[in-house]
Amino acid sequence: MVKRIAVLTSGGDAPGMNAAIRSVVRTAIYNGFEVFGVERGFEGVINGQFALMQSHSVGGTIQHGGTILRTARSEAFKTPEGFETAISQLKERYIDYVVIIGGDGSMAGAMTLTEAGIETVTIPATIDNDMAGTEYTLGFDTALNTVLDATNKIRDTAASHERIAIIEVMGRSAGHIALMAGLAGGAEVILLPEKPVDIDAVCQGLIKSYKRGKLYSIVLVAEGIAKGYDIAEQIAERTTFKPHVTVLGYIQRGGSPSALDNITASRMGAVAVDTIIKGETNRLVAYQQGRIVTVPYDDVHNYKFGINPQVYELAGILSST
Repeated sequence: MVKRIAVLTSGGDAPGMNAAIRSVVRTAIYNGFEVFGVERGFEGVINGQFALMQSHSVGGTIQHGGTILRTARSEAFKTPEGFETAISQLKERYIDYVVIIGGDGSMAGAMTLTEAGIETVTIPATIDNDMAGTEYTLGFDTALNTVLDATNKIRDTAASHERIAIIEVMGRSAGHIALMAGLAGGAEVILLPEKPVDIDAVCQGLIKSYKRGKLYSIVLVAEGIAKGYDIAEQIAERTTFKPHVTVLGYIQRGGSPSALDNITASRMGAVAVDTIIKGETNRLVAYQQGRIVTVPYDDVHNYKFGINPQVYELAGILSST
């Protein structure tokens, strides 16, 4: 019998997901598999939302953000009843392998399927770039460039009006977006979940910068450490500045993927299929030290890639000197 692969996207959407879907579908078909797309992630598995994919099914999709398969967070999948239904749906359709594209929660779902005897492969996709096992996740570069573009535009207005501009970006538990956008955009202050906030030191730094002749400043705040409006209020209480706040929100998730995200997604999709062909499933497709490799689920937590302290230190030096 022809082997069957199901592919789904789960959790938050990320630019590059469509390129990964396209790569999985066309690489699998090229190698003799049948491919089924599952709409709305694990919720779609439970509800039987499977559709046979052809090469033309993914035509004209690579340049779009989001995911053509759509995505959802499924609480039902975490229940015994929902999980059993999902397994039954996969078995009824004779699905041999499932490729999951998403973040930590998606990989956790893949691992539970593996424990139930379903062979899986996970492709990392989240703009936060915070998954164990891989240095890079799909969507991060696009989101970073979106934040940088917004920061540069906000800086123009901040400079014109001699203001402090506070920009709140995504990053609940990891500050990769704020750190790298802050370094690339020359932010005077970068606040991250990994670093405790010393608001008095922040205010003193802004005052020092002002006295040095810099009449505007950019403060990048990752949402996981504080709300932009709270930081603005605390700065206003301690100084004569009246900061203006911009919350970038979902704009960071959307838009056409960058070249890096589409190239990496295409390569990771092909590696996922190759991993299935080799019989080396139940792994995360990972980016490590410039190479795309696969890591067994049991080993992913041995590889933690937090923010680079040297990069954080450099951003501080460049903004204060």
